[in-house]
Amino acid sequence: MKKNISIAIDGPAAAGKSTVSKEVARRLNFTYIDTGAMYRAVTYYAISHEANPRDEEEVKKLIPNIYIELNPNGTVICSGEDVTKVIRTPLVSSSVSYIAAMVSVRLFLVEQQRKMAKSKSVVMDGRDIGTYVLPNADVKIYQIASVKTRAERRFLENQQKNIPCTYEEIEQDVINRDRIDSSRSFAPLKKADDAIELDTSNLTIEESVQAVLDIIKEKVKE
Repeated sequence: MKKNISIAIDGPAAAGKSTVSKEVARRLNFTYIDTGAMYRAVTYYAISHEANPRDEEEVKKLIPNIYIELNPNGTVICSGEDVTKVIRTPLVSSSVSYIAAMVSVRLFLVEQQRKMAKSKSVVMDGRDIGTYVLPNADVKIYQIASVKTRAERRFLENQQKNIPCTYEEIEQDVINRDRIDSSRSFAPLKKADDAIELDTSNLTIEESVQAVLDIIKEKVKE
């Protein structure tokens, strides 16, 4: 493979992108960049500082004070606070799509994400990586799964992390996020023209990881 490779994995909420991307990056010895965690961190910061997560002017004022670190051990640090667990709570999940639709927030985070991808080989997942953040990515994958499958996966994940929620809350959140992410005016969720679609509804994590690795091998010759 050439020196620096960029892998873009897009798709709707709870499609398993983070789980698959993280493992793919580990096996390839690439850097994994969880863009969703970055938007969640901004959302948590806004809520914890009593800003309305639907008011861009209020959130925009906070941006100069937000510093996000994604550590190799999986922890997410936002302005000095470990927010790894709290950014996965229903309170943040129900508001993150509104924050992610804000142009000021997206420009702020996209600049950081592009810098990360310039100096190293990366696997980056999100909603608009292949269409906007890294339009020239070496490999673009659009990972999907049914609403039912995605809700079940996120519900199980929250249970394992002892995050209180109901299945009904998660399912409704998935539906709402699909609507908001797909309809936002700036860099909406959509499949890049040159992306390969991968439906993981009936695949295990290992099968999904292997499918992505096979796509990468085919697209990026040794």
